[in-house]
Amino acid sequence: MVDGTVSRKKYAVIVTTYGEVEDVTIRNLWPSSRKILKAVTRQIVHIPAALIYFIADYRSTKHYIKWKINHYQSSLLAVNRAQTERLSEALAASRSPFLSTIEVDVTDAYYFVLPSLEEKLQQLRSYYDGVVVVPMIPVESAFSCGVACQMVVDSYGESSFSQVRVLSKLWNDERLHNIYANYLFGQIAAPLQRKKKSGGRIGLVLVIHGTLVKDRAGNPPPLFTGLVETIAFFTAMKQTIMAHPGNIFTQVRQGCINHSRGGEWTSETIEKALAEFKAEGYDGVVMFPYGFFADNSETEYDSCKKLEKAAFPLFQYVRCINDTPEFICWLSGKVLDGLQALNNLQVALQALERRP
Repeated sequence: MVDGTVSRKKYAVIVTTYGEVEDVTIRNLWPSSRKILKAVTRQIVHIPAALIYFIADYRSTKHYIKWKINHYQSSLLAVNRAQTERLSEALAASRSPFLSTIEVDVTDAYYFVLPSLEEKLQQLRSYYDGVVVVPMIPVESAFSCGVACQMVVDSYGESSFSQVRVLSKLWNDERLHNIYANYLFGQIAAPLQRKKKSGGRIGLVLVIHGTLVKDRAGNPPPLFTGLVETIAFFTAMKQTIMAHPGNIFTQVRQGCINHSRGGEWTSETIEKALAEFKAEGYDGVVMFPYGFFADNSETEYDSCKKLEKAAFPLFQYVRCINDTPEFICWLSGKVLDGLQALNNLQVALQALERRP
């Protein structure tokens, strides 16, 4: 207490995702590829330390050539920075009485590129009473949000539960499902709508990152894959979309993005969904990456290329939800809940410490 006033607690909010290189050079791609191999790939495939640099350098060169030939530049960091700024503005404009009792700073950080989440967590620890981490991927798993959780544990140790809160289960919210559906139908191009009105059949591919179903020995993976959550998220979104008053889709299919290593991955792939729509003679297909909050190379490049290659008479790629106002408003509510929960926990712990 100073001059009869009580200093307000300071909290940091970190909006984070895995991150992609913006300036595409092999020199910039190398460290990112190595971090991905160490943090993610080694969870499912044994990679000798001596091979990590070789594999990472091969992947970096492959990405460099592919992206340069196609003049692709990732928009992921730009989108995440915009989301961070919009979220900060939404919190500042909030009328929540709780926010008048604390100070909140919102910043961005990334798993595999700078500014590094791991480094930022360590830097903020000395200046803030607590941190809320916002992973910008709706379904958590060891491969996605789990990376953020591990970085929190590495940085805060045993005190992490009382100083850091990582938002989770964002996918399991009916409000998000409705925001997604309203956004999706607000983006549908006029030719697709006219084709539906004239009796045509339009399909929807909901894109999400796939996950391991069985390891290389045919057993359930020992790590948390998010498989059950992925299936439940798709089921909920399909029901919401098909029941929407603006629905133009005859069928909705899951389109998973899989890797080739580690065992058996989810079978409902983008390729399978597109092939089934093609075989059934659909007049048009829409693709929407609902499994990502921000566009990235896996959505706006890889997935979109597959849709273009399928060559339906009519097709449309709908960008991720990105920094859409309705989404940011919903996310700010989730962050506010996380701040309140973290503060409540700290108050309770402090009360216990004061007991004789």
